[in-house]
Amino acid sequence: MSEYWLISAPVDKSNQQIWERMNTVTEKASLSNNYKFPIPELKVGTLDSLVGLSDELGKLDTFVEGIVKKLAQYTADIMEDSKDKAQENLLANGVDLHRYVTHFQWDMAKYPIKQSLQNITEVIAKQISQIDTDLKSRAMTYNNTKGNLQNLERKAVVTNRPGRPFWGTSPVATTLAHPGGPVQGQYRLLGTASTITETITPVGHLSGSWVTFWGSLLTRTLADIVNKEDFVVDSEYLTTLLAFVPKSNYSNWQKTYESLADMVVPRSTKMIIEDIEGALFTVTLFKKTVDEFKIRARENKFIVREFSYSEEELHAEKEEMTRLSADKKQQYGPLLRWLKVNFSEAYIAWIHIKALRVFVESVLRYGLPVNFQAMLLQPNKKSMKRLRDVLNALFKHLDEVAAASTVDANMDIPGLNVNQQDYYAYVYFKIDIDLFNFK
Repeated sequence: MSEYWLISAPVDKSNQQIWERMNTVTEKASLSNNYKFPIPELKVGTLDSLVGLSDELGKLDTFVEGIVKKLAQYTADIMEDSKDKAQENLLANGVDLHRYVTHFQWDMAKYPIKQSLQNITEVIAKQISQIDTDLKSRAMTYNNTKGNLQNLERKAVVTNRPGRPFWGTSPVATTLAHPGGPVQGQYRLLGTASTITETITPVGHLSGSWVTFWGSLLTRTLADIVNKEDFVVDSEYLTTLLAFVPKSNYSNWQKTYESLADMVVPRSTKMIIEDIEGALFTVTLFKKTVDEFKIRARENKFIVREFSYSEEELHAEKEEMTRLSADKKQQYGPLLRWLKVNFSEAYIAWIHIKALRVFVESVLRYGLPVNFQAMLLQPNKKSMKRLRDVLNALFKHLDEVAAASTVDANMDIPGLNVNQQDYYAYVYFKIDIDLFNFK
């Protein structure tokens, strides 16, 4: 279970064995796994300053948790098909997230305890704000490259195994038992590691255990299809158009295309490519009648595709895809390393904020001199309510009203930056290290 309860209780003459008592009661009943959470002797300052710092830490806690989750999720996003392995790539100080929080030790080098609580808080805030700024910049650069590449790949050939979920970054409910279409889903692009979400029509044949798909004939790239011989180029008067013709209109096209405008070259049509919905046909005509031809073609349910044959442009498109693919691979490694390093930094800072919050709230609740025990509980998911009841009974002497759950929900408690439903007789903060929004 990824949820932990960070709590504290005062240690006094009548309560010296608080850890042993709590541990015995909860672990014997298999309610939770418990760990001591050591917090060093921090500088207290004035009680007035602690009240203001309590509110500040609450806001900073929320902000840093958001950045930690953003780093984790973006790591999963760029890992694409391997995103299920993102968790094992995200460590804190070289160990997994569970071990770090359950064996927490204050980092004296990063956050010297000789500094005031306010200074430590400001150091963390500045550190995480810089990580957030850097993440936005790096993500923008990578996403632009990835987006431009996907725009080109979206027109490329894709593949899918029949009868199985579509390959992609997350499970897709739709499966394909035989060629049909169009089908909306996530697809792996042939010859690449990229995936796209698209409505794509499969061609009408199987190749072994694979169905081959193309993007729409109106939008997909033609770089690997058309030949110079299919077009009239470098002519002052003539041009060649590409028209998409539905299968049901093939015969109508052959009968009418020469009469859709004046000056259409007779017998100039040729099928270039076909899928199960229709085909692209060439037609050659005088340039001055192109507009008239397009209008008449649309009236007859033929769609003229905007395309002008250019070897330079077709070559440039292939070169651009190659360049973008290389750029993406070049950026991927350094970006993933940066994410791992800064996720670790952000996660460590986040757990230190939890430690600061426990310290501040414990001083405000239990008073001076500072003498409390911080404890980390990992609840058994099936016994969370029972665990809460046991803790309330164990610590009810600290606050009879809270233990009896009779605190007014609208009551404002100065200096205690906790939700009213999370107010208990003991200091309590939740830590949830489930950082991903996918299953």
